[in-house]
Amino acid sequence: MGRAQTVLARLVHDAEELGFGAHALHVQVGDERVVHRWSDDVARDVHSVAKGVCVLAAGAASDAGLFDVDAPVAKYLPELATGEGVDVVTTRHLLGMTSGIEMPWSPTWTTDVPDVAAAFLARPSAGRTFHYCSASSYTALRALSAVVGDVHAWVRSRLFEPLGIDAADWDRCPLGFVKAAEGLRLRSGELARLGQLLRDRGAWGERQLVSPGWVDAMHSGWTVRDGAGPGYTHHALAGWGGPGAAWRLHGAHGQVLLFAHGAVVTVTADDHAGADPFLRRAVEALGR
Repeated sequence: MGRAQTVLARLVHDAEELGFGAHALHVQVGDERVVHRWSDDVARDVHSVAKGVCVLAAGAASDAGLFDVDAPVAKYLPELATGEGVDVVTTRHLLGMTSGIEMPWSPTWTTDVPDVAAAFLARPSAGRTFHYCSASSYTALRALSAVVGDVHAWVRSRLFEPLGIDAADWDRCPLGFVKAAEGLRLRSGELARLGQLLRDRGAWGERQLVSPGWVDAMHSGWTVRDGAGPGYTHHALAGWGGPGAAWRLHGAHGQVLLFAHGAVVTVTADDHAGADPFLRRAVEALGR
């Protein structure tokens, strides 16, 4: 039995012992890939894991010389008025949740106002303070759309098609732009391929789909959040530090790409509260 299979067996046991409502687990160690499913592998919303795809989309455009993530967002959205201090906010700030702009989330956040990006940028900035906000990722991809056109089409050609992901749907706001921070639907196997791409620092076989630095930025240069709960004290470009020495992309209800000790664990689930204790078990299993 290979290491990936050993880890998977342990995690299946742990999931069932904890009562964790998982749909699927994938474990990859080296070239060994194994999977266990509790339900059919249908496309499901990966929720905030999509924020990591936003980073890759912007990074690919930067690699191509089309987009400057460190330029003020207002450069790309000049038609939108900016609040106090927002004229210096960059796409990197938006992707890292350090724009200093706060905008509360609601289940109807893309329809609560006529234009989310306009409402978001019109608010004042408190400087480089952390606010975890779906409108931040959405506005970042609105800026990206100014140079690449439809972002979903851009991601499809630059990332999804090379990865063999051909069924991805991405929800849109009433204005026709992708929601960015959520609404991306992938099968667990497709999400696992994305995990392999990140584990391998943007390389897929012989192709470099995005420069390694964009993946590195997902788990370095941390913004430290004093007083946050375990696993939520360190945030980078879409990535969270922890548990332990791991880092992860983490979406609501237990959609997770977890990276530790050279391995990647892909989780799809419908169990928001159960994800954190299960991920602690996963890091323990990978460290054995």
